[in-house]
This record gives sequence, C-alpha cells and structure tokens, in this order.
Amino acid sequence: MKIANISNILGLALTGALLFGCKADGDNQGLEYAPQMYHSVAYEPLTQITEESEGAWLSTREDGKGEFYNSNIYNPHNMNMREPVANTVPRNQQGYLPYRLKAFELEKAGETVMNPVALNDEVLKEGKVLYEQYCNACHGSKGEGDGLAGQVIGGVANLTGGAYVDLPEGHIYHVITKGKGRMGAHGSQITPENRWKIVHYVKQEIQGGQGAQGTVAAAEVTEVETPAN
Repeated sequence: MKIANISNILGLALTGALLFGCKADGDNQGLEYAPQMYHSVAYEPLTQITEESEGAWLSTREDGKGEFYNSNIYNPHNMNMREPVANTVPRNQQGYLPYRLKAFELEKAGETVMNPVALNDEVLKEGKVLYEQYCNACHGSKGEGDGLAGQVIGGVANLTGGAYVDLPEGHIYHVITKGKGRMGAHGSQITPENRWKIVHYVKQEIQGGQGAQGTVAAAEVTEVETPAN
C-alpha cells in the first residue's frame, strides 16, 4: 500500500515537473518540441560561414553542424544567393515579362495591355471558379456589385452596366493587379494567368462578350507581369 502511495506521489510530482517545464513566461521559453521549427538557420545572401563547427555550443541541428554554419556549398564566391545574369529580364513559366505600369497608369493599361491567354471553354470554366473565389464577395455572382461584402462597404462597381461594359480587358486586368478606389490590389494573391482568366470570364459571361478583345501570344505581349509584382 505504501509502495502504491509512493508511486502515485512520484507520478504526480513528475507530471507537475513536466507541466511546469513546458510553461513559457518572461525569459523562460519552456521546453521546445522540434526546436529546428523555432530556430531556423539564417542565411546571409552575400556571405557564408564555411566553418562547420561555428556555433557548435548552441547548436541543436540534426546534421551535427554548428548553429551558425549556413553555407550553400553549391554557390560560388562565398555567396548564398546568385546574382541574376547581366542584361537579362525575368520571365515567368508562361513567358510573361515583368509588369512595368504603375497604379496611376490605368489609361495606358487599357490601350496597351492585351490578353495573352487563349479563350476557350476550359478557360471560362476556370475563370468562373476564380471569380467566385476572389470577386463574388464584393461584385456578386452576376457582377452587379451586390455581393455580401459589397452590400456592407458600398460603392462596388456594377460590371454589367454603364461604362464598365466597354472597359478594355487591359483596364480590368490593371485594376485587379493594382487596385482602384475601394478595391484593393490583388496582384500578390492571384497569378497573372489567373487574372487573365478572370478577365475572360467577366467579359464573356458577366458582360456577354461586349467590348472583348482578341488574345495575343505571350511572346508578343509588351505589358504582362510575373507573379512577384
């Protein structure tokens, strides 16, 4: 009986110690599970620490190297990053060039930016899904500016009437990318190709094909962008 009581007391004490050890307060970080998830190795872009034992006294790394060792052995010149090739312009996988127009250059976008995505049933189907994900909340399922969020904030464009019907595709793409008025920029949320699919859906399904323009090959487009912009 005494042995059982002692075991219970020791068990409670151990449990309490474990719970107390997990407590984080002030300078005490508590116990950490998988510390590499909390303390990732920092890589300096233009320098490397090549001594594998550097920071060994602090290290919890699974590879046994020091905490401060952060070298990418595949890159030359003691750099962790590689500089872009001189006199080159980045393109994405679709061959799009960086988008150079600023937010205020809306009129220029309407005149010069053309849709590089070929129009077909599959594109319209994907455009509908994207529209429902990103646009429906404000513009509504039919583009009349009566989405649930649109009803709250007010002033949402009715894409089915007035001058909105005749807007060039480049204009719509630019507004999706850079934002305008109450609408925030979505360039960081939606890839360029998906933005163009939304444009197709708006022009063909929401606006019934009014004011739609032809598509051009991606290599011929002078004003398109990468997902980074």
